[in-house]
Amino acid sequence: METAQRIKALPPYLFAQIDKKIAEAKARGVDVISFGIGDPDLPTPEHIVKKLQEKAADPSTHRYPSYEGLSVYREAVANWYKRRFGVELNPDTEVVSLIGSKEGIAHLPLCYVDPGDVCLVPDPAYPVYAIGVLFAGGESYKMPLLEENGFLPDLEAIPADVAKKAKILYLNYPNNPTGAVADKEFFQKAVEFAKTYDIIVCHDAAYTEIAFDGYKPISFLEVPGAMDVGIEFHSLSKTYNMTGWRVGWAAGNADIVSALGRIKTNIDSGIFEALQYAGIEALEGSQDCIDENMKVYTHRRDLLVEGLKKLGWPIEKPKATIYVWAPVPAGMNSTDFAALLLDKAGVVVTPGIGYGESGEGYFRMSLTLPTERLEEGLRRIEEAGIRYA
Repeated sequence: METAQRIKALPPYLFAQIDKKIAEAKARGVDVISFGIGDPDLPTPEHIVKKLQEKAADPSTHRYPSYEGLSVYREAVANWYKRRFGVELNPDTEVVSLIGSKEGIAHLPLCYVDPGDVCLVPDPAYPVYAIGVLFAGGESYKMPLLEENGFLPDLEAIPADVAKKAKILYLNYPNNPTGAVADKEFFQKAVEFAKTYDIIVCHDAAYTEIAFDGYKPISFLEVPGAMDVGIEFHSLSKTYNMTGWRVGWAAGNADIVSALGRIKTNIDSGIFEALQYAGIEALEGSQDCIDENMKVYTHRRDLLVEGLKKLGWPIEKPKATIYVWAPVPAGMNSTDFAALLLDKAGVVVTPGIGYGESGEGYFRMSLTLPTERLEEGLRRIEEAGIRYA
């Protein structure tokens, strides 16, 4: 049976490909050490698990949930934004629950993009931005994230004729895959750009709570005027080690939040209420777990960066995220380098080309594996004689 054109145009999902390569290597008897997917290996905090157990045992949570999310869950999100960023949100109109931020990001273009419309997508970037645009029949204009620009898009370099046709501008800071961060000055430029061209800003803020050395990432919604043009996506996944739970939200401009909610009411039936109560516990309960996580990630980051520097890599410690973004050795592309690491050292990294053309020449390593495995991976790379220079 013939598939739809959108399926034919859909590239293989990057992390599904990585999973396949890992499975193939394991089938050959390789003890694979994976720095690939950013899936926290640390457990979900006990108080959150206990709240899920309690609420899952309550029959009142077993029926269909509300589409937009429990009012108490949305209130918890709004209260968290006030405490964390000083941002005032109306939980009734400016917050919507999501089955993880990924599904909301993927669905947003369905609200605003018609076939042939343009969206501004960073490159390299989380693949779901461009995929959501593709599903809506739109076209992605790629904004290169270059090291010399701090891996920030050059908004002034976007041709005016492209900007006039654009519907959505995607941003993601702290950034996956580069680990780069953005300040208020850049976000202010994004607001002014969006107002000039009547564009929606979609900010993926999944990593704001994973930062090092006293750095505190900001929310896009903190910037004056951001609520006029933007929506911010967030999730409990990385902050509280809850990737498998699929609990997130979108917050921001009421009209954009409402449009996304209308799509969702016709596509899904909301988040299991017991999960939402667990989400409330995460946001309003003890935050000591975040500090504990960061002690572990800081130690791993330092080990990984220093280990790579010992092998010649010219990199610095990232300020945020669970990733290290590094250049491949001269004369190699990112795919060949990833294959070399797997073949010679049994180590998996993510090739930069998987995040877009501007990711070529780099690879990404995640901090989400046990510390002893991280150390073993570095030892194998060194013993295999693999160096930057």
